[in-house]
Order: sequence, then C-alpha cells, then structure tokens
Amino acid sequence: MTVSAILQGKSKTLITISPDVSLTEAVKSLAEHRIGAIVAVDPLGRVAGIISERDVVRILGEKGPAVLTEPVSSVMTRTVVTCTSDETIPSVMERMTRGRFRHVPVVDGDRMLGIISIGDVVKFRVEEMERESAALRDYIMTA
Repeated sequence: MTVSAILQGKSKTLITISPDVSLTEAVKSLAEHRIGAIVAVDPLGRVAGIISERDVVRILGEKGPAVLTEPVSSVMTRTVVTCTSDETIPSVMERMTRGRFRHVPVVDGDRMLGIISIGDVVKFRVEEMERESAALRDYIMTA
C-alpha cells in the first residue's frame, strides 16, 4: 500500500503558515486546528519548513516566552523530510522511526499534497491487519 491510500482518507484542506508569522500565530493555528505540526510554505506554496508542538516546547524551554514574538522562520526545521504519494507505507514508517519525527509532508515536486502523521500510518496499518485477519478467517471458514 502507498501513502496515497492514507491521503484518500484525510481532509483535503491543507493547513499551512507563512514563515514570516510569529511563533504565537503558529501556536494559535496548532491549537485551533488541533494538529501536532504545521508546515511553513513560501509565497509559491513550496515547503519552507515545519514546526511541531515538540519544537515549540523545546524552544520555549531554551529561550523563554520572548521567543513567541519571533518569526516562525527563526525556529522552524528547515530541512524537511518529505515523501511522495507513491511511496510505500512501510518505507515511510521506517523513515519516521529512524528520524524520530511524527509528521511528513507529502509532496509532488514542489507542490504539497498533504501531511501524514505517525498516527495516520499506525491507524492505516492496524486497519490493514484487521482486513487481512478477516480475510484469513473467511478463507478458513470456507475451506
């Protein structure tokens, strides 16, 4: 199965921010949309960085509340690991585990298609295993 299968079950609405907004605005957006990470995009819609709840907590711990007035660009992760919709779910899972991050933007060239979380991946894998288990039970019952 590929990442596109996960994207099909998700909202098509992309929640992004400009790298120029304050960290306070980013935190408000995370809370408002109940999401764990938000992608910063440049004026052409290309991925410029990402900031997660963990990043916010870490930077607040390091620099204190004054950092909330700084632009997202000063604290975001600029080297963003992305994937494409045709990548396999196990390969993306492995990359997320190895890199110890929970969110991966899905891109097609420079265009962002969506974002998947480790929760999305785990949910998909559990559903896949349940389908396989049901198919095996049905096979055994009819054999």
